[in-house]
Amino acid sequence: MSHHDERTFVMAKPDAVQRGLTGEIVSRLETRGLKLAGAKFMQISEELAHEHYAEHEDKPFFDDLVEFITSGPVLAMVWEGADATRQVRQMMGATDPAEAAPGTIRGDFGLDLSQNIIHGSDHEDPGANEREIDLFFDDEELVSYERADEPWVYEDASH
Repeated sequence: MSHHDERTFVMAKPDAVQRGLTGEIVSRLETRGLKLAGAKFMQISEELAHEHYAEHEDKPFFDDLVEFITSGPVLAMVWEGADATRQVRQMMGATDPAEAAPGTIRGDFGLDLSQNIIHGSDHEDPGANEREIDLFFDDEELVSYERADEPWVYEDASH
């Protein structure tokens, strides 16, 4: 990982997989200039779902979250880039797709709050990205490399 990179956790949720949107999500993140560091197509267990959503355990919608995220396969990913967590959150759009701006992933593909296509680490929760990455990936499952276009994405990459 170069000095300007941050890693962040992103998940194409079961609705994205069922609707055939995983390629679109990957494509948008790659086109933006972010770099894929790891990916895993998987079925989330109830135990992992409880760990992933631990901060919502006391909320009335917790059981619905767990039921939805375990309802079908997901594509769990780690993306790398400058300020990656905030960049991904902006690309995702508002949590409620009805409020998400056109051009964002949720604004373009979602209509319902509970079926909102994508999860990304919260940039306002320090360490959330690393916590989520560690839940889903072992270090040896993540790959560091230089993308050929980095001098065209980052001003200082050519130095």
